Amino acid sequence: MTLNKTDIEKKVQAAIEQLRPHLHSDGGDMELVEITDDGIVRVQLLGACSDCNMSVMTLKAGLEEAVKKAVPEIVSVEAVNF
Repeated sequence: MTLNKTDIEKKVQAAIEQLRPHLHSDGGDMELVEITDDGIVRVQLLGACSDCNMSVMTLKAGLEEAVKKAVPEIVSVEAVNF
């Protein structure tokens, strides 16, 4: 699968920006690390998100859902530090 990484990165960043106010209100954040050639978005959880037991839900129900809606080519979203 060949992905247009520039377009996908913009859409992923937009999805992260939509979540960011909620993350900040709990003392956390996340940043995009990479988008693999096989359609996996990798993010780093920061602040309170890095050790929060709800981080998996935030990734799967929040970011992954938003990213897959915007970019159907994405297979999954993973945290590199979880």
